[in-house]
Amino acid sequence: MITTKEKAINASLIEDLNWRYATKKFDAEKKVSDADLKTLLDVLQLSPSSYGLQPYHFFVITDPELRAKIRPISWDQSQVTDSSHLIVFTHQTDFGPELIDSYLEHVAEQRNLNTEALQGYGDFMKSKLLELPADQKANWTARQAYIAFGNLMNAAAQMHIDICPMEGFDVQALNQILGLDSKNVSAVAMAAVGYRSEEDQTQHQAKVRRPENELFTWL
Repeated sequence: MITTKEKAINASLIEDLNWRYATKKFDAEKKVSDADLKTLLDVLQLSPSSYGLQPYHFFVITDPELRAKIRPISWDQSQVTDSSHLIVFTHQTDFGPELIDSYLEHVAEQRNLNTEALQGYGDFMKSKLLELPADQKANWTARQAYIAFGNLMNAAAQMHIDICPMEGFDVQALNQILGLDSKNVSAVAMAAVGYRSEEDQTQHQAKVRRPENELFTWL
């Protein structure tokens, strides 16, 4: 039987998810505190990924001049420059055995294991991933980044910090601005993080989602 405390937690979660929306206009004067930003970055770091490999990297952009360069190639959306922080999600466009080997080194260090004990698991991952065509590798790594993105938005909602998820930008232009091509990563999405402006009328609109009978099938 669900307890009163559990009911309250569940209700609070749903309330927070109903509160959040894709913020269209940020209060440029209101900034996310260092402590709250650290929590959000911890959420990204702790997000799950397939095999635990985390084949992505996050660029936290606060430099006003850099954000001013990004805005024109992002459909001139004000969220790019007016939010407290702009986080660019990037994914590895290709990878080799070094991705898996470096992960296993972390596992061995954190769990006080010998890397030889992990060789079988490493060989298994390599057999599943390294033979994939380049486009499938890139597609797989991008999907892992989106898992982290979902975690970030849910956590921010619980903290009552606003996020606008953004895909409306020129990927190649953003990659060039940030020098990503030489880093073997590519931008896949951006999160504008901050606090909604009172002038943003979108916050007052009813949330529209498909009904349960269209989304769920019980078998």
